[in-house]
Amino acid sequence: MGSMRARYGNALKTSLKVTAGITAAGAAGLIYSAGFEARSFRLRRVTVPVLPAGMRPLRVLQVSDIHMVSGQHKKRRWLQSLAGLRPDFVINTGDNLSDTEGVPEVLDALGPLMEFPGAYVFGSNDYYGPKLLNPARYLKQQISGKHGLNGNAPIVGAIHNPWEDLRDGFDEAGWVNLTNTRGSLKVAGVEIGLTGVDDPHIKRDRYAEVAGGPLPGPDFSMGIVHAPYLRALDAFTADGYPLVLAGHTHGGQLCIPFYGALVTNCDLDTDRVKGLSTHEAAGNTSHLHVSAGCGTNRYTPVRFACPPEATLLTLAPSTT
Repeated sequence: MGSMRARYGNALKTSLKVTAGITAAGAAGLIYSAGFEARSFRLRRVTVPVLPAGMRPLRVLQVSDIHMVSGQHKKRRWLQSLAGLRPDFVINTGDNLSDTEGVPEVLDALGPLMEFPGAYVFGSNDYYGPKLLNPARYLKQQISGKHGLNGNAPIVGAIHNPWEDLRDGFDEAGWVNLTNTRGSLKVAGVEIGLTGVDDPHIKRDRYAEVAGGPLPGPDFSMGIVHAPYLRALDAFTADGYPLVLAGHTHGGQLCIPFYGALVTNCDLDTDRVKGLSTHEAAGNTSHLHVSAGCGTNRYTPVRFACPPEATLLTLAPSTT
């Protein structure tokens, strides 16, 4: 009997040690994810061979998914510092806010960048404040294939973000609003055609209003969208846009080292959750760049194996 009690006691001690070890590892991972990696801002550089032959390269800075919360001083300083890159133009692919009081800080953070030509679309978090959700919901959506919110009307019970003030600040700086519309930028004698749609994640995209492909006037044209839902990517690609920029996915946010993302928070496959890839539709092929973004929802301020980022894309003449 005594030996059985000793064995049981030893097994219990071992179990408690394992449990304590797992708990400690989990706590360490959480501290790393929230305290270090979520604030470890990076700049990625990507070359995209999409310009017509003979056209000079263009440097495009893409910022996305800032999810600004009041008091995020390090993020503000880092975004301000990006102006030192001297891009030809800036594209903001949405989800700037995660705080109803965040508009002044977003405009302050992007102020130096708004000295350059730019354009923007909004994401769902620009319109609505975030809610505390079970993270397992995203994995369930990825498995089921059911993503996004419904309708174009205000969501019942949602927190209204002051997106109108954000829009006015961008517009005052001269950035082009691409909400279900077309626009253009003049950069060193080159005209860039831009076509954008509102956020497919909350079904505000109205591609029919901009369908028909690039206009004949610009020297180069590209598509802009916040969430890279397949219906938007198919439409841009079928219409012959050589490049589409998007954000929204956070690169998966919580990734498994040497494996990658588990979710995209839309119907895009996880292999293309971030970075440069291609998309095919109706016999056409477009380059697709999805930014992993530089922020997180205020209720899930963690990243793992997926540091926050902005991207400097060098658009170069195509080799084909």
